Amino acid sequence: MEPTRDYPLFGGAFSATLPPGAVDISDLRPVPDNQEVFCHRVTDQSLIVELLELQDHVGGEAAARYHFEDVGGVQEAIAVEVEDVQPIPLENLALRGCCEEAWVLSGKQQVAKENQQVAKDVTLHQALLRLRQYQTDLLLTFNQPPPDNRSSLGPDNLSLLPWSLDEFEELVTSLTLHDPNIFGPQ
Repeated sequence: MEPTRDYPLFGGAFSATLPPGAVDISDLRPVPDNQEVFCHRVTDQSLIVELLELQDHVGGEAAARYHFEDVGGVQEAIAVEVEDVQPIPLENLALRGCCEEAWVLSGKQQVAKENQQVAKDVTLHQALLRLRQYQTDLLLTFNQPPPDNRSSLGPDNLSLLPWSLDEFEELVTSLTLHDPNIFGPQ
């Protein structure tokens, strides 16, 4: 199965390459207007693209940590652990013309799913693209929960492998802005 190239996001204001087997969650349930959410057809992996207000009070690596900890708070994580934070070279981004700094963070958060009492370690990879001219922090999150009992990996689903970090990187680097009016009057 091939990735979906130039997939429209936020009503076509952006586009990006999605990994194979990505299901648009908005087809299944309501999603906030500032988010695009996709889940893997077989695994519990998910991808979230969020347009957030620029957090100008933090900069550099601290901004990536701020958003990671904020997500942990929203998820009511019991524990939050940052494992690595690295800058993303702007020349690798399709958004290089309007992105002033970019970071990728990897870490773990201990969270319980909605209907479960036991918290599990979820690996998160986040890319933070800072678009100061639009007063926006663009946050892309790749959630990798621990595999469950893989009962859903029947013969029909064996060809759809779990998403990789390379596919998340392709999502991040391919993200393209088509309509700056999404940010309102400038």
